[in-house]
Formats: sequence, C-alpha cells, structure tokens
Amino acid sequence: MDYSSIIFDLDGTLLDTLYDIAETANAVLTRHGFPVHAHEEYKHFVGDGLSVLMERITPLGANETIINSCCQLFMQLYADTWVHNCRPYDGIDDMLAAIKQKGLSMAVLSNKPHAFTKLFVDRYFPRNTFTWVYGQRAGIAKKPDPVAALEIAKKQGGIPEKMFFVGDTPIDIRTGKASGMMTVAVTWGFRSIHELQKENPDIIINSPMELLQYV
Repeated sequence: MDYSSIIFDLDGTLLDTLYDIAETANAVLTRHGFPVHAHEEYKHFVGDGLSVLMERITPLGANETIINSCCQLFMQLYADTWVHNCRPYDGIDDMLAAIKQKGLSMAVLSNKPHAFTKLFVDRYFPRNTFTWVYGQRAGIAKKPDPVAALEIAKKQGGIPEKMFFVGDTPIDIRTGKASGMMTVAVTWGFRSIHELQKENPDIIINSPMELLQYV
C-alpha cells in the first residue's frame, strides 16, 4: 500500500522533553509542600495530558482545587524551563527531511497543551515541516480518542488506512488503532518495548531512520 501521510506524537517520539518536565513538575510539588519524584519515574507519569500528570504526581487524595493549582503553576514555570534541556532525538532531523523529500505530508498530535506544542515545533523544526500541529485543545478529546487524528486526516485529504500514527506510548498505539491507521511504536522514548508490545502495534522501530523502510 502507498502511504500518504504520517502523524507523529511529540514528547518521547520526536523530542526528548523528559528532564525539563520532571524538573518543572518537581518544582510545582515543592512549592505545594509535596514530595518530589525521580526523573525516570516521569516516563510513566506523562502521556495523558497535564491534569492527569498532576493527579499522578501529587499525594493520594489531592482534591480538584489542588490539581488545578498545580496545573496553573506548571504552565507558569514551564514557560521559562521548557527549552533548557530539550532536544530532538538522534536521527529525527534526518528522518523528517527524508520523509519530506519522499512527498509524504506530516503532522504532530500531542497531549501536551496546544500552546506549548506549537512552541516546541516552531523552535526545533524547520518551518513547513508539518502541515498540522495540534496539542491538547479545550473542547477536543485528547488521545487515545481518535477525533483529533481523524480531523488531521480530513484536513490532509488522506484516508486513515493510508496513514501512519507514530508514537512511544500505549496511548499513541491506541489512538492509531482507533483511527484506523497503521501504528508504529518507537522504542527510544518514554516507555519500554514490553509495554508497547502489549498493544500489538503494526510496526516497532528502534531508530528513526527505520521508518523509511515502510514509507
């Protein structure tokens, strides 16, 4: 089958953002008088959006008011810390350039707040690399709900069955499957290969350039 386009997750797939997320989240916890977590633990905390991240890292029983306060503080602090240690994973830039040369359209779909998703893409990737860039938006269900992925497919004029969904977490695989797309799990991100295998992705790749074998 000839594939027409690819949707990428952002954190853990294109960019290594974990350190700055962990540092910022721990600062939020400290400000609220809560215990902090090791950076590696955040690999299992992230992926489902900001409010879920705060629910996972705050002490059991934290109420909605506390969660909202933590979310607001995270957004304030992250505006200054998001760029400190972030970088594209090795091979990502070459992979994106090769895919663009092949003529496939590319998009980004993240559960990161939309404003930050746009900031990251504008900062780390050449202009016009991606046709559409969406983070978590008010009123739009987040991944693994397929609504945003299917919105991208419609705007790109693509057929879901001729599209790839590429990501590093079970959430991404579930999103791709729910959208009717070919699912690609990457092993260099935040989750282990064992977690990814449980979701039965169509393809598992261990380095960015491996994706070119399929497109």
